[in-house]
Amino acid sequence: MTTIKLHNSKTRKKEVFQPIDPENVRMYVCGPTVYDRAHIGNARPVIVFDTLFRLLRHVYGAEHVTYVRNFTDVDDKINARAAESGRSIGEITAETTQWYLDDMRAVGAMDPTEMPRATAFIGAMVSMIEDLIAKGHAYAADGHVLFSVESYAEYGALSGRSVDDMIAGARVEVAPYKRNPMDFVLWKPSSDDLPGWDSPWGRGRPGWHIECSAMSYELLGASFDIHGGGNDLMFPHHENEIAQSCCAHPEGGFANVWMHNEMLQVEGKKMSKSLGNFFTVRDLLDGHDGEPGVPGEVIRYVFLSTHYGKPMDWTAKKASEAETTLRRWRKVTEGVTAAAQAPVEVVEALADDLNTAQALTILQAISNGVPLTMLGYAREERYGMADLLAGAQLMGLLTPELAGWEVIEVVDLSLFAEKFQAARVAAMASKDFSEVDRQKAVFREAGVEVRMSKDGVELIAGPGFDASRLEGL
Repeated sequence: MTTIKLHNSKTRKKEVFQPIDPENVRMYVCGPTVYDRAHIGNARPVIVFDTLFRLLRHVYGAEHVTYVRNFTDVDDKINARAAESGRSIGEITAETTQWYLDDMRAVGAMDPTEMPRATAFIGAMVSMIEDLIAKGHAYAADGHVLFSVESYAEYGALSGRSVDDMIAGARVEVAPYKRNPMDFVLWKPSSDDLPGWDSPWGRGRPGWHIECSAMSYELLGASFDIHGGGNDLMFPHHENEIAQSCCAHPEGGFANVWMHNEMLQVEGKKMSKSLGNFFTVRDLLDGHDGEPGVPGEVIRYVFLSTHYGKPMDWTAKKASEAETTLRRWRKVTEGVTAAAQAPVEVVEALADDLNTAQALTILQAISNGVPLTMLGYAREERYGMADLLAGAQLMGLLTPELAGWEVIEVVDLSLFAEKFQAARVAAMASKDFSEVDRQKAVFREAGVEVRMSKDGVELIAGPGFDASRLEGL
C-alpha cells in the first residue's frame, strides 16, 4: 500500500499518515458561511482537500473514506445580509449554498461524503454546551454561555501561542460577563428579529466555533484522522474547536492530523476590494471587468501548480499557460481509455504531502514523451497517453465533467494584433486614443483578451470568443 506523508500543523513536521481505522478513514474540513458568492481564495482549500480526498480514496478505497465539509447557515453576516436586502434568511442561505456547490463543482471538486448544515445540529450543540458546563469548562452569564479558556491547559498548542500572547495580539471582545478576555462564546441570546432556538439559557443561537465541534463529533466521532482548512482558521477557530472538543470528549483525541493551506494572492498582491483585485469564483468562470471567462479546469490546474503549504499567486500568465497545457493534453488523450492505474510516480508525488506541483511536472513529461529518468526517476520505459489520462484524472483533471471548453477553436488573431499595434503607435503620436479604445472595446465584446507590453500586442481568444463581433474591425 502507498505510504502517505502529511505535514501536521499540530507537530509542525511531516509524518507518515496512519489512519485510526483503515476501513474508515475520516476527514473534516471547515466549509463556508453561506451569505454571498465564494471568492477565489475560498476555492483553494476546496481544491486542496478534494485532491487529498481523491488520494485517500485511491489508496484505501472509495467506500472506506468519509469526508465531511460543513455549511455555516446561522451567522451574524447572514443576518445582516437579510436585514439589508429584505429577503428571508432561509432564501439567502438556500441560494448561496447552491451557488457554492455549483462553483466548486465547476472547478472539479467532488461533493464530500457529508455536507451538514449547522442549523440541523442545534440540538447536538446544546447538548455539548450543557456537558461543558457540567464539567466546569463553560459558564452561563447574562444569557450567554462562554468557554473558560483557563480550564484547558493545552489551549494555544496548535498555533504555538500562549494565552498572554493571544490577548496582546488579538482583538478580543471586552464584555462584563467574561471571566477572562480570551473566553469565547458558545451560545448567545437572540432578539425576536433574529434566528433563535430554545435552550436552558433562553432563546438564542450558537457561537461559530461550537458548530464544527458538534458536527464533527456527530458524524465522525470523538477521534478522527484529518482536520483541514485555511491557515487563517488556525487561530482562533481551530484552537477553540480543539479546546471545546477535547474537554467535552476527553476519551477522544479530536483530530490526529491538522492540515492548513496557505493564502492566495492576485498578481503578486494580497486580494482586497480596495486594490480592485477581489473577485469571486463565478467572476472568474464567467468573466469580469471586461476580462474573458476562465474554464474551471484551468482554474484547478493553476491552483494545483503551487504546493498547498506555500502562498499561491493567481496571474493571467499562469492561467494562459495552464490553458495551453490542458488543450494539448485533451487533444493527445482524445479517444484514449485511461490506464487502470495512475503512474506510480504521480501517486507517490501526491502521497508526499500533496506535492501537486511535482505531479504536474511528471504529467508534463509523459505528455511530451520524455522518459522520467530525465526527472531523476528510475523508470526507463516511457508512459503513454493512457497513463497521462489516469494520472490527470486522479488529480481531478481531464475528467468528463470538466470537458467541453477546449473545443473552442484556437484562433489566429495576428492580423488584428498588427492593426491594433499600428493604432497604438498612431495614438501615441497624436495623443488621440479613441481608435485604440474602440478596438479594445470590440475585442472585449468578442471575448478576446488584450495584452499590451513594450514588445507589442498579444490577442488571446477566450472560452467565450465570438468571431462575428470582430467584423467591425
